[in-house]
Amino acid sequence: MSETLKITDLHVAIEGKLILRGVNLTINRGEIHALMGPNGSGKSTLGNAIMGHPSYEVTGGAIELNGENVLEWDATGRSRAGIFMAFQRPMAIPGVKMADFLRHATTNVRNPERKEGEELIPMRQFRKELTEKMDQLRMDTEFARRYVNDGFSGGEMKRAEILQLAMLRPKFAILDETDSGLDVDAVKLASESIAEIGGEQMGILIITHHDKLLERNTPDFTHVMLGGKLVETGGVELARELYTDGYDRIRTSYPEAAAAEEAMTEVEAV
Repeated sequence: MSETLKITDLHVAIEGKLILRGVNLTINRGEIHALMGPNGSGKSTLGNAIMGHPSYEVTGGAIELNGENVLEWDATGRSRAGIFMAFQRPMAIPGVKMADFLRHATTNVRNPERKEGEELIPMRQFRKELTEKMDQLRMDTEFARRYVNDGFSGGEMKRAEILQLAMLRPKFAILDETDSGLDVDAVKLASESIAEIGGEQMGILIITHHDKLLERNTPDFTHVMLGGKLVETGGVELARELYTDGYDRIRTSYPEAAAAEEAMTEVEAV
């Protein structure tokens, strides 16, 4: 039986402001889904709600992992269960080295029942795996000795997120604008790396404004978000249309969602 991340009629608010207005989405392990939409349409909100960010209040609907209610778990529980999110703007953790962070995180994901103080992955095994993944991503091993995202450039932060993805090997990965702020060569490397890491063992939701990240990660489904709802689903050709032509056709085709988008923008401007 295929493993599934299922979102049903999801409503999410931030500081009392409703952002998501009934999102339905099913991702099977091994599938690639692209999520596109104008700024402020709710794309990142969906990712943060799935991951369990405490600032995002689920006011209705459900998120299920293989039939289990994810909403009953905190972010740590969701991570250990195999849900991963690469953030658009990752947090810096001064004083914590990348290697130490990854060793603890990898241990906890592979052994979800591990208690604090119990043995970590053996150092020799961990170093071998980390070196292999860094070679695959063309990263200098010195990178592992730096503090997590502390003083990193935008490109280094994104590569650090992809390294985490490679080491943790989650069941489901949400990539929130991993291509944002990267030059052409860096986007190409990110696209190739995600394709090599993913495969049949990972369900991936790629949140993006562009189509470059999708060149090596052809989506099985492309979803368009407008006004806090998924209004249209297609294949990779839909992603190419949106990148080339923008969202005028979408706004015209879905006037209610366009009106909700406009209302959300007006509230933000006040």
